Amino acid sequence: MINELLTDTTFSDLGVSPELTAVLTEAGFDKPFPIQAMTIPDGLAGADVLGKAKTGSGKTLAFGLPIVEGLERAEPFHPRALVLVPTRELAMQVTRDLEPLVGKVGFRLVTVYGGASMKDQIDALDAGVELLIATPGRLIDLMERRKAHLDDVAVVCLDEADQMADMGFMPQVRKIMAAVPDDHQTYLYSATLDSQVQELVDRYMTNPVTHSVEYENETVDTMEHRFLKVHYLDKPAMAAALSRSADRTLMFTRTKWAADDLTKRLRDLGVSAAAIHGDLPQ
Repeated sequence: MINELLTDTTFSDLGVSPELTAVLTEAGFDKPFPIQAMTIPDGLAGADVLGKAKTGSGKTLAFGLPIVEGLERAEPFHPRALVLVPTRELAMQVTRDLEPLVGKVGFRLVTVYGGASMKDQIDALDAGVELLIATPGRLIDLMERRKAHLDDVAVVCLDEADQMADMGFMPQVRKIMAAVPDDHQTYLYSATLDSQVQELVDRYMTNPVTHSVEYENETVDTMEHRFLKVHYLDKPAMAAALSRSADRTLMFTRTKWAADDLTKRLRDLGVSAAAIHGDLPQ
């Protein structure tokens, strides 16, 4: 459903505790964004929440505030809440937003992602962590080393689920979710609800309360879309031809492996190409 945010709504009106409200006020957050006003009450009530809103709409606090409100003390290597994100950059952003809130209520937050010291992350998990923010690959590495156990997780958030699917993380997400108890609460936030995201909703959510924030001018009037149907063996040559038609070209692939493979094929065809994905320094 699509709701309007009342101008006199406050975080206190939504049920956020005074101690967390004080942290928000100090950080300059006096009024909730629409997606926050819609979803926080349902999250606090324990419902599964499905939120559709674009990046930058305030989704982190929309799921973060109810999660922090419900945290309980954790044992070493057994987090109580999990936020799964597709990239290191998003993990760091979620951490920046939620760390002051988690600290205010006397709990601990740990962030794990590839490209950082695994030893430091294991040491942090060993100290006990209530809220774990993780990218799929690094979390599975820790699970396989028996340094992250998800059997005490009571709430899971899949943030930017569409991006997670686009980056080829669905098998990892399924493996992680299989290790979480069945009776957990689930938040899923996404800018789009395509077939792969719908699969996550159908498999891991129970009667989710759905909220959507619609924005004006979501489309770009000056963009032209074209669909080219080619045999898969001809795709590298077609990509090379397209890249030569412009000074700079940006190409998206479904997985990191595909990005590396396409880069190699374009170089073989004489195109100067470089890959950007989560396992490479940028």
